[in-house]
Amino acid sequence: MPKRKPTLPIDFPILYIALAVLAFGLIMVLSAGAVRGFNATQNSYYYFSQQLKWTLVGSVFAIIAMKIPYTFVRRFAGIGVIVSLVLLIAILFTDAGKTVNGSARWIVVAGVTIQPSEIAKLAMVLFYAHVLDRYPIQRGSDWRIPLGILVPSTVLVLGLVYKQPDLGTTMVIALTCAVMLLQTEIPTIWFVAAVPTLGLPLFYFIRATEYQWERIMVWMDPWKYAMGKGYQITNAEIAFGSGGLFGVGLGRSLQKYGFLPENHTDTIFAIAGEELGLLGTTLLLCLFVALYARAYQVLRECPDRFARLLGYGITSSLAIQTTINLAVVTGVLPVTGITLPLISYGGASLVITLVKIGLILNLSRYRKTASKERNVKTLTDISV
Repeated sequence: MPKRKPTLPIDFPILYIALAVLAFGLIMVLSAGAVRGFNATQNSYYYFSQQLKWTLVGSVFAIIAMKIPYTFVRRFAGIGVIVSLVLLIAILFTDAGKTVNGSARWIVVAGVTIQPSEIAKLAMVLFYAHVLDRYPIQRGSDWRIPLGILVPSTVLVLGLVYKQPDLGTTMVIALTCAVMLLQTEIPTIWFVAAVPTLGLPLFYFIRATEYQWERIMVWMDPWKYAMGKGYQITNAEIAFGSGGLFGVGLGRSLQKYGFLPENHTDTIFAIAGEELGLLGTTLLLCLFVALYARAYQVLRECPDRFARLLGYGITSSLAIQTTINLAVVTGVLPVTGITLPLISYGGASLVITLVKIGLILNLSRYRKTASKERNVKTLTDISV
């Protein structure tokens, strides 16, 4: 791929909206994590200080991702997937994995705790963008090469992530890969056929896994299991109900006093609903919608297929993760552990998310090139 020089500065609306969401998240971590931090470390600001530290680290990596040529990132397409696979295998089949709440999702490397599934989410987007650009799936072309590369690697990554177990991240990766394939000329009937083909085995695995099937039963009637498996979702509903329209006030949540599990991570949106009410959560939803809509709009102007696929995949990955988290916390989907991008506490998730934002801003610098090329082509056609 020939080197391209950026023609515009970064897209500032994307930057400003991302910073607003990030600031919202820091405020909520400060509030939601205060009680848990004091109980664990005698420091109410513990989780906030940790989140702030990872924000600074992630910002450094985001700036690097924003400055380097996006064509250079392509060199890591294969390496990223290999590193992800190695780390995922190490978690499952060696003693290097760190288990939290029954899930082995973390590994300590050189004193730093890494979540390989977060790396895998970005690595798969980069890998798909590279393969689908090098071997475009178009009508009349040979699809066996790209699908022969993508399908086995995707199944392997999904299998290892699901085995941790981490159904939420498995869904994010699978759906992201699917929407990237939708950008090709694969007939829609293939995706229709894929729903039962992949859905039936997934249903079998969920049905055969006791705790996952229990989550389905709880999701159907959470208040029946309010003192057991439905404790988390029912307390999330209590938090939303207590917040009403205007909320009980920032920092005044009662659910964070040991009632709502994972209130500073997976279910932090419920604390936002309790403290800031419907108006506060609606504001956050509007920020997310504005962020992703703006990113999709800008990235359509990328100068080549690889850049468009990369930008579309990254934005879709974030949007899908956001949707799943919000659906879980509000009871639309069964409970599964997945963070809310830029909001939930978590070092690995936050750093990778900031890197993704950096890459989106990087790609936004090249958006005018595509417009110029289209204008030149239009003028040429008119003159002819």
